[in-house]
Amino acid sequence: MEKHEQITIAEYQLTAESYRVGTWDHDVSQNREALIAAMPRVPGKILDLGCGPGRDLVAFQAMGHEVTGLDATPSFVEMAKQVAGCPVWEQSFLSLDLPSNNFDGIFANASLIHVPRADMLRVLKHLHNALCDRGVLVMSMVRGNQEGFSERPTGYRYVSGWEYETLAPKLLEAQFQILRHYYRPTGVAIKNQSWLVIVAKKVITE
Repeated sequence: MEKHEQITIAEYQLTAESYRVGTWDHDVSQNREALIAAMPRVPGKILDLGCGPGRDLVAFQAMGHEVTGLDATPSFVEMAKQVAGCPVWEQSFLSLDLPSNNFDGIFANASLIHVPRADMLRVLKHLHNALCDRGVLVMSMVRGNQEGFSERPTGYRYVSGWEYETLAPKLLEAQFQILRHYYRPTGVAIKNQSWLVIVAKKVITE
């Protein structure tokens, strides 16, 4: 595992319970609905990539989907298993081992922000391979062009920012078709919308 991953995971491990409490009621239903609306099958098979304590696993289950979680933080893996009762794989984004052509949707909500910019294309290709024909990826990313460690009272998290103009070419190179993008939170000026969300579909090349 890369050093920056170890440092980031250690911070999440240390703050797992407070993170669960602090984020459980965050409303990301807009992102979940964007994924479902574009998936080739509904209900379908969804991978929650960077599932954390399991909030979105539970939400997808309640809508009838078959869910699998994935996270690199051991405490999150255990929390998610307990609350959702579904498979939760302990993997890091730079060491993915995913089944091919398996998922109708991959939900990456504020998780791929921890992938270094130089590694993003490789990770996107892994996700492309894991999706079924016309499968959909939704990724919510911190906006900006910065990259590096974000200092917190309890340690550091490695974070990479992206803008649509810089991330879209990576998705296209990984053979995704971008269906739409939007910014969050809603109801504020675009310069104050700190999150970029992209909805992209797997393209099959002959």
